[in-house]
Amino acid sequence: QVQLVESGGGLVQPGGSLRLSCVASGSTISSYTMSWYRQAPGKARELVAGITRTGGSTNYADSVKGRFTISRDNTKNTVYLQMNSLKPEDTAVYYCNLLNFYGKNYWGQGTQVTVSS
Repeated sequence: QVQLVESGGGLVQPGGSLRLSCVASGSTISSYTMSWYRQAPGKARELVAGITRTGGSTNYADSVKGRFTISRDNTKNTVYLQMNSLKPEDTAVYYCNLLNFYGKNYWGQGTQVTVSS
């Protein structure tokens, strides 16, 4: 059973930075595309960024392009999301996602990111 644990969220001022981490257990992540999603209050969960198995290709939501960077370290079974130039509209719970070969989604418990002065 795959388990994903996010960390690194918190309260930050506009313009600040945070780095989120997602550590996986129960399966090696090296075979899978990994993604970060977020969900703000009253809104649907949305894809923020994704990264292919070897990290050779990434994709981002238009709203975070140029500010966020997704990366992975398969030796540590960990995926990261570096978030710079944070804005109040980035406030949300951020979730790590693994989609396996059978179409099953695995989610972490989420980590809260609040951008406020």
